[in-house]
Amino acid sequence: MKKSKSDIINGWIEKAERDLEVAKREISLPKPFTDIICFHAQQSVEKIMKAYLIYLDIEFQKTHDIEDLVIQAGKKDAPILEFKDKGAELTVFAVESRYPEFSEPLLSDTEDVLKIVEEFMVYVNEKIKL
Repeated sequence: MKKSKSDIINGWIEKAERDLEVAKREISLPKPFTDIICFHAQQSVEKIMKAYLIYLDIEFQKTHDIEDLVIQAGKKDAPILEFKDKGAELTVFAVESRYPEFSEPLLSDTEDVLKIVEEFMVYVNEKIKL
């Protein structure tokens, strides 16, 4: 059975929320793994942006580049382009953060990353009306 557009969007949103929940749980621990938090933060925004692009009927390529996803959404929602630089900040955590050469982010920087995720989540959730 083929899923409806709403089901697909909701599936992406649920995955985005789960990644954010994992990041929030980890940051609350006595010795949080900031690289893991930032990875899940990036994943959360990537997924919420993909949900938004589907909502906007914009096809997208397989990518982890949040800046690119924001630019794509900007074709139908110009105000989202204000998130372009924040998206670029998060993209580095998609792949590089999984390898030992990556420097673990400071806790304060990780907290800033989570604030960016919350901004994306609020913006997109206010836009998507199913």
